[in-house]
Amino acid sequence: MIPFLSVALLLGGGLVVAAAAVGLLRFPDATARLHALTTAENLGLGLVLTGLALRADSVAAALKLLLIWVVVLATSATTAQLVAGRARGAR
Repeated sequence: MIPFLSVALLLGGGLVVAAAAVGLLRFPDATARLHALTTAENLGLGLVLTGLALRADSVAAALKLLLIWVVVLATSATTAQLVAGRARGAR
């Protein structure tokens, strides 16, 4: 059961990341692009890392994957705020 759930999470995460890439290319302005990236990329990364954590050899490896996701969540939110503020000030 776990291998099937892992594959489903990995495929779902890949689809969400692909949708974020399409949003990056299709949305008209910087704030809309940032929204697509930060929302979908964080969800997609969470799904992928959860799928990988289910296949991890140890609890320590699974916790490292969780730590990676937490760090990316914090840094992507901060980066999005900085880029949006810079884009707003550049007009």
